[in-house]
Amino acid sequence: MNHPLQPPRRRVVVTGLGAATPVGLTAPDSWRALVAGESGLGPITRFDTTNCPVTIAGEVKNLDPLRPLAQPVFPRGAGTEPVTAAFNAKDTKKFGRFTHLGCVAALEAYVDSGLDAHRATLSAERMGVNLGVGLGGLPEIEGTHETWRRDGYRKISPFFIIQIAPNLLAGQVSLLLDARGPNMCVASACATSGHALGEAAAAIARGDADVMFAGGAESTITPLAIGAFAQMRALSKRNDDPKKASRPYDAARDGFVLSEGAVVFVLEEYEQAKRRGARIYAELRGYGASADAHHLSSLAPGGEGSQRSMRAALATAGLRPDEIDYVSAHATSTPGGDGEEAAAIATVFAGNKAALNVSGVKSMTGHLLGGAGAMGAFAAVMAIRDGVVPPTINLDQIEPACAELGLNFTPNTAVRRPVRAALSNCFGFGGTNASLVFAAV
Repeated sequence: MNHPLQPPRRRVVVTGLGAATPVGLTAPDSWRALVAGESGLGPITRFDTTNCPVTIAGEVKNLDPLRPLAQPVFPRGAGTEPVTAAFNAKDTKKFGRFTHLGCVAALEAYVDSGLDAHRATLSAERMGVNLGVGLGGLPEIEGTHETWRRDGYRKISPFFIIQIAPNLLAGQVSLLLDARGPNMCVASACATSGHALGEAAAAIARGDADVMFAGGAESTITPLAIGAFAQMRALSKRNDDPKKASRPYDAARDGFVLSEGAVVFVLEEYEQAKRRGARIYAELRGYGASADAHHLSSLAPGGEGSQRSMRAALATAGLRPDEIDYVSAHATSTPGGDGEEAAAIATVFAGNKAALNVSGVKSMTGHLLGGAGAMGAFAAVMAIRDGVVPPTINLDQIEPACAELGLNFTPNTAVRRPVRAALSNCFGFGGTNASLVFAAV
């Protein structure tokens, strides 16, 4: 409920989507793969894995940041320099791979939104960016360190800082699309892009912007990242069967699979979107954020902090638990985390477990870290649009503790059903939690 002295909260809708993920180079391709239950996981090709304890990941294959658009767009208005691709050949070396991924997805989302045809009547100062990155340019950090060790200071690229700074993705998207409103980068581990979407929606709701490009990106498939997560015993070691390695809720799960990718949303104020005849995917109605204050890398018992983020998202959405048809779970495939989140979902949705579908798309995409929240939100939005819940693949034998909760984890095959509203979760190291509620308009 609004405070008596506050203006009514403005509604926020999704009018554009873009994605570059292990299961597809575009949003439509990624969605088709998720519905089909296709895994994007495989052997690592980005570095030599000799002697590496884990040799599998979710890579974005055949990404071409120079790929031309079918038709140019004119973010600065008719008669100005057109944008024909996310990058030109001269600029690609200036940026890290996470920025390549994020800009490709952002440009797709912009085209998908149809905003370009209305730029003459829309203020660039009312368009903003909130794109999160969990770890930033780790491949570039590792590569530049080796260059320095081998060849000395003079061989360090003058673009190195631009390549690694997490906010440079948001900055480059603002340049690419002439978005002159709020511009920022969230970094909250694996909850990053969930927070980015929630905070971007809040900016629109309170009147700071009319359009926000929001989501997240990550590219950290490197020797250090794989080695470090392996040392934490967080990664699956099913090196001989990568497509079966990520298996949320399954009794045989042994860790997550590290992945890369980007998912970007165009969020827009509802009345503006309606006036311009935009195609609306769903409304972002609720956002909740919380902290466990329990452990740096493990969920609180029973997912207590996760429960609070879900309840807060439902409260801001003005929806009851029994009005949610689908939960797009964080579900990383770790032995501890899946069970705690599942317990939290079972508690929050205790009254409608029989009618609820839950699924974990990381079973197909692996864990995009800073991009994971937006990936889960993407599944929630598309489930509403198409009336289909993507599956949790590799769920051959549900862990007994998860089975006892009475939840439907949508094993192995997508389920076609009306989805009036969906909740997506993402949680990160440091005990940080974000939940989002989307609903049909």
